[in-house]
Amino acid sequence: MDFKKKAKELVAQMTLEEKVGQMLHYASAIERLNIPSYNWWNEALHGVARAGTATMFPQAIAMAATFDKDLLKQVADCTATEGRAKYHAFQKEGDHDIYKGLSFWSPNINIFRDPRWGRGHETYGEDPYLTAELGVAFIQGIQGDDPNSLKAIACAKHYAVHSGPEGDRHSFDAICDPYDLWNTYLPQFEAAVYAGVESVMGAYNRLLGEPCCGSQLLLVDILRGKWNFDGHVVSDCWAIEDFHKHHKVTEGPVDSVTLAVQKGCDLCCGDVMVMAVEAVNSGKLAIEDIDRSVERLMVSRMKLGLLGAKPNKKYTSIPYEVLDCDEHHQLNLDVTRRSPILLKNDGVLPLDFKALKKIAVIGPNADSRRALEANYNGTASRYVTVLEGIREIAAKAGTQVLYSEGCHLFKPKTSILPQEDNRISEAMIATRESDAAIVVLGLDADIEGEEGDTGNEFASGDKIDLNLVGRQQHLLEKVVEAAGKKPVILVMITGSAMAINYADEHCSGIIQAFYPGALGGQAIAEIIAGKVNPSGKLPVTFYRSSDDLPEFWNYSMENRTYRYFKGEALYPFGFGLSYTKFSIENALDVKISPKSMTVACKIKNVGGKAGREVVQVYVESPNQKENYRLVGFAPIQLAANKSKKVTINLSPDTFKRRDWKGDLFTLDGEHTLHVGFSQPDKRSVALCGVETISVEVEINA
Repeated sequence: MDFKKKAKELVAQMTLEEKVGQMLHYASAIERLNIPSYNWWNEALHGVARAGTATMFPQAIAMAATFDKDLLKQVADCTATEGRAKYHAFQKEGDHDIYKGLSFWSPNINIFRDPRWGRGHETYGEDPYLTAELGVAFIQGIQGDDPNSLKAIACAKHYAVHSGPEGDRHSFDAICDPYDLWNTYLPQFEAAVYAGVESVMGAYNRLLGEPCCGSQLLLVDILRGKWNFDGHVVSDCWAIEDFHKHHKVTEGPVDSVTLAVQKGCDLCCGDVMVMAVEAVNSGKLAIEDIDRSVERLMVSRMKLGLLGAKPNKKYTSIPYEVLDCDEHHQLNLDVTRRSPILLKNDGVLPLDFKALKKIAVIGPNADSRRALEANYNGTASRYVTVLEGIREIAAKAGTQVLYSEGCHLFKPKTSILPQEDNRISEAMIATRESDAAIVVLGLDADIEGEEGDTGNEFASGDKIDLNLVGRQQHLLEKVVEAAGKKPVILVMITGSAMAINYADEHCSGIIQAFYPGALGGQAIAEIIAGKVNPSGKLPVTFYRSSDDLPEFWNYSMENRTYRYFKGEALYPFGFGLSYTKFSIENALDVKISPKSMTVACKIKNVGGKAGREVVQVYVESPNQKENYRLVGFAPIQLAANKSKKVTINLSPDTFKRRDWKGDLFTLDGEHTLHVGFSQPDKRSVALCGVETISVEVEINA
């Protein structure tokens, strides 16, 4: 079927009101044309969200810690499978409600430029290359391998230059220079477009004076012009109303809708698009602009096998029973086991539970399901908190578990009547009674998340600083005091980097779990007990203090992220420890041709345990602004004392940058490729205990 021709014919039969009705996220039915109602708004950030039971994978930032494109694609494919099963089952019930369609507003490929941003855990971290690689894999998994028969629709959001502050997002003007725009904020969106993403969501904020959902630069010049995007654009929810209400760039709703549609925003999340009827009737908006948008939307629905298009039986026959089934449950567990990052280990980990008579499990996140879930989440059929995971392993070893909440997540006490710190003494007693203590602290998505979400306690979902909230720091210090020389293991369940300097100095081991999904507690317990070897790598930088960072509202990349930070990180991007040790056995073999660039080396597991490592390639270029840039990576699994040759495909832009127009240019001169299991900086090498191997490469355009 020629979708564009069919869409044009279909739209030509609609009245103006019917056309505009298709441009709302809750698209109306047109019964005389056999067009059913359709709600475009669905979410699938880490599993199908907000519509009942589904496999709940770790949050996006946690999955990014695997540095594994293939794994992300499997997760997305599984998500699309469950999305199809739910959609067709809901259709049979006549249920066309929100969160029940096949258009998923995921992935979030904004750059996590500042750890204070509450929505950063929805992203794949602070690096454009890692974000692009994982984002493309996710899009491919959601949409499938046939661009004319989509399994589901993926949406690259939020376009563009969007990463907090949340409280100002409806009125904020993000100002950045052309270098940061083209080399940090846009590369992953370009990659998504070239990968065939069907949908792009415009951001709330302005960029350089223009609202993103009505931007000549973003939507016309770059997206449709330079990148030749052929899908549909959706606004963030009620973002078009912000044009006149908060950005003050239009006089009222009719002008806001006119601007958005003229610049190529096809679908409105919200209801202000109804004013497009008046905009056309008053002569402000051409009917051709409306037709163009509605035709794009009809094409997208046809690609899903809807509106008379031939359905794909492979998708329509997916049974409802796949939802959180055993196979998906196992994939979820595999991902969850690979997400946590071991940040510190003085040798006490893994714990030998059989040698422990009693173990204390302490902290507000120790038995919290909410801490597992993150935001934009579905409902799992089974949850395992950290306490439950530890109890299961301890029971098999004959170890007694003593539990104490220790403190509230962010309030000074756990209930109304007691004095402050009413659970501290219990935590200290449990610690003194035990042979080791596991302290589970952090945040949850009711504290850090999206502006407007229920329960954002502090700064509209953002963090004020990088310190532990509430009485958690005090709790940790009292547990360390009570433990004496006994080991204290800190498990951090957060969506972002925290300043855990005290823990780095006083705890025997530290595990960063981000938001680990429904089965997070099982995986964390298995890592602590040594049943699973940790292999996650940080997709963000852990700073020592928010004082190390520029002002939150400042969108310049200067002194932000590992690429530009001038100080010494507490834990650097790309860092993560293992219970075994790997080495690079031979010199690097670099091959560069007009069509491909690779670097190969032999990796050996020289430790005593099977494990997974991530080989990372960074480039240091002449006259570059960056310290280093990630340009390639490859996860590798090796048994003890085994070796394997690893060939890594490098980014085609390894020795290039974007100019002020977004065009690539080559940085001539001598570049240095660094290959290892971390960045080549002194802090990373000291923490990992393994030097990177470097090779000089002369490049001339």
